[in-house]
Amino acid sequence: MINRPSKKELLKKIREAKEAVLGGRIEIVDAVSLAADAIELGYDITTELQVILDKLLNDISSDHYTGSRPPQKSYEAAIQNIELFAFVVDFAMLENNVYLKFAFSGGTLWLVSFHKDRPFKKGE
Repeated sequence: MINRPSKKELLKKIREAKEAVLGGRIEIVDAVSLAADAIELGYDITTELQVILDKLLNDISSDHYTGSRPPQKSYEAAIQNIELFAFVVDFAMLENNVYLKFAFSGGTLWLVSFHKDRPFKKGE
């Protein structure tokens, strides 16, 4: 049984995500939720998202992966059954640990979650 995603697979997904962001191929799954999270993080989603994602993806490595093994599949209509990749990174630009979850399909980065890391605590 292979424990996926492998380091090599994660590095490929990060590289593909960087290429999509640089090419402006970003889709937001839930714009209302992402906008609220952007306010909490202190950036303007309409003018800064692409730059912030570019810088964040340059800081991410396979060691930051916090998603399930094998990757969870999306239930969202636009990306149904596409694998989700989640990372937690101490991101100095936004002065927070941030949680990023995305799917990658057809050359497009589908942004599922991007917010302050909210570690799960037992009993909550």
